[in-house]
Amino acid sequence: MPAGKKISRIGIGYDIHRLRKGRRLVLGGVTIPHPRGLDGHSDADVICHAVADSLLGAAGLGDIGLHFPDTDRRYRGVSSLKLLSEVAGLLKKKKASIINIDAVLIAEKPKVAPYASPMRKNIGRALGIPPGRVSVKATTNEGLGPVGRSQGMAALAVSLVETKE
Repeated sequence: MPAGKKISRIGIGYDIHRLRKGRRLVLGGVTIPHPRGLDGHSDADVICHAVADSLLGAAGLGDIGLHFPDTDRRYRGVSSLKLLSEVAGLLKKKKASIINIDAVLIAEKPKVAPYASPMRKNIGRALGIPPGRVSVKATTNEGLGPVGRSQGMAALAVSLVETKE
């Protein structure tokens, strides 16, 4: 393959957090009314975290824990949209461009459909891409396991980026 030729690379991301009283629920950068929020070092936005990991993986840049460790006080309570903006900067330095992102939330509640459009806009804005390149959807765990018992929420994301070899 000639040097400098553009190639497409796929990355996958996964995140899971426990639900906890006293926290606000933030998904895709949208605060959603819910009796419990996700527990984590940042705002614990599982959708944004899965997207970040998928992009970092596609670009060959490691994972979210490498770039934003939970031992670093700078990231305590930070918006995950800010982390996504920083991931976009890392991709830009590597001359990698985002083609598209597909993310799925795994949770029994809340219903995500009413919030999907603002989530897509938030994620797109943070990454500097049109919201039409971002898909956000949800499914349940059919009552199985900790997510099915509403003890937590998980998310998966797949990203396609284009970069030079």
